[in-house]
Amino acid sequence: MPTIKTTPFTDQRPGTSGLRKPVQTFAQPHYLENFVQSILDALPQREGARLVLGGDGRYYNDVAIQTILKMAEANGLAEVLVTRDGILSTPAASHLIRKYQTDGGVILSASHNPGGPDKDFGIKFNTPNGGPAPEKITERIYEISRTIEQYHIAEREDIDLSQTGETHLGNLRVRILDPVGDYLELMESLFDLDRIAAYLARQNRPIAFDAMHAVTGPYARALFEERLGCPAGTVMNGDPLPNFGGGHPDPNLSHARALVDKLFADDGPFFGAASDGDGDRNMILGHKIFVSPSDSLAILAANAKLIPAYRDGLKGVARSMPTSAAVDRVARQLGIDCYETPTGWKFFGNLLDADRITLCGEESFGAGSNHVREKDGLWAVLFWLNLLAVREQSVADIVHQHWQTFGRNAYVRHDYEEVDSDGAHSLVEHLREQLPGLAGQTLNGLTVDYADDFAYTDPVDGGVSEHQGIRIGFDNGSRIVYRLSGTGTRGATLRVYLEAYTDNAEDYARPATELVAPLSALAVELARIAHFTGRQAPSVIT
Repeated sequence: MPTIKTTPFTDQRPGTSGLRKPVQTFAQPHYLENFVQSILDALPQREGARLVLGGDGRYYNDVAIQTILKMAEANGLAEVLVTRDGILSTPAASHLIRKYQTDGGVILSASHNPGGPDKDFGIKFNTPNGGPAPEKITERIYEISRTIEQYHIAEREDIDLSQTGETHLGNLRVRILDPVGDYLELMESLFDLDRIAAYLARQNRPIAFDAMHAVTGPYARALFEERLGCPAGTVMNGDPLPNFGGGHPDPNLSHARALVDKLFADDGPFFGAASDGDGDRNMILGHKIFVSPSDSLAILAANAKLIPAYRDGLKGVARSMPTSAAVDRVARQLGIDCYETPTGWKFFGNLLDADRITLCGEESFGAGSNHVREKDGLWAVLFWLNLLAVREQSVADIVHQHWQTFGRNAYVRHDYEEVDSDGAHSLVEHLREQLPGLAGQTLNGLTVDYADDFAYTDPVDGGVSEHQGIRIGFDNGSRIVYRLSGTGTRGATLRVYLEAYTDNAEDYARPATELVAPLSALAVELARIAHFTGRQAPSVIT
């Protein structure tokens, strides 16, 4: 077993979605290898293990994949299932882990973070259920990384990953799979793709999908342009590139600007969508309307019985704490449970495995179901297309009818990116100090119903997660939430979530930014954002 002596790095604690750092950090001698060895050492049984391996195609993925394959051989693994050219979306990886019943998977992605030599890289481990490793496992990996003294890597030539088939590295079997085929088969089992294709053929206007030069390009072309019969060019930016074409592969109103402009043009498509770097996020647009991710989750839940896979109804639903309470209102009408969890898809995994929920989602453009254990961007797009094909209404009509039934949870998120970390943590401490005295106060005409630092007790395993974000709820159903994000690699990202509930039909035509404006002013004042961050305005508004 070829062995290399090493010393620990102190900064290899995985966050909510694995370890994300600038490429130059991972490119340091021994850095990637130390972390991979820590993952392998954390496996219950390393000898003879089987893993799925792939990533979003970002810069350094190709180097990392070859390194991991050589380390897998040296560590005595039996098999690695890797995809052609190493391209593999995160939801497709989850499906492969589950379908082939492997011991887990290593996914190389920094999700929606930019890619390139001076940008970001990421790596995470998914467990045999197909979902992100829970905290007890990520902490085990981190503890191993703090004391590591050696790693094992074979001296081999790189493997050609351009063709599907089977090869070997010593005793390690390497199966190179088509990245798209198994995933398309899964989508066929969930949705009525024939009905969608017939519906799209009857429309006078096209649809548009922006793959953002990220991992979903090959999947989207196979789905939309081949299986559903949409014309060539329906998929924008469909070639995965190591730097995502110089763009920021985050499907929101700021970073998918070309798609947004297309949908809001007078002669624009009747439906549009985008996905992110690794394919697990989605943005849904209709002609001249943006569907907030919180509303999208609620609408999917309310209409689930119209979709083949969910005709028997939903076991329950779940949302991350910062996500609006729109889906809560749907759950109450359906008579099913609705769970409020911390941010991070791993918290949904226990609920899905215990069959307590069927659908789940988060405000950061993620939604999914029990078909995999990750959020799934293309799944959400197909859900919407299947819904349009059944109801034969526009996106705008479906959204407005939903609000007429349940009311509107107008929702806006303000991101203050790459702020000074010490200042951001001081802001949170300042808010925590105020919490005990806020309930019952009237602030700018709004009466505080509750104010807390969100904590979650997992109803399945009893695990407790504390300090998950500051919640300030008002007696009219509106909320302000503050949270420091764990997905950035530089400084800190402060996210401020603004949610204004209204059942006044006159408010349904007003912009969400207008409806949350009083909350926005109050949020800045309460947290003293300018004082602690030095910022007069957010970096991104979604």
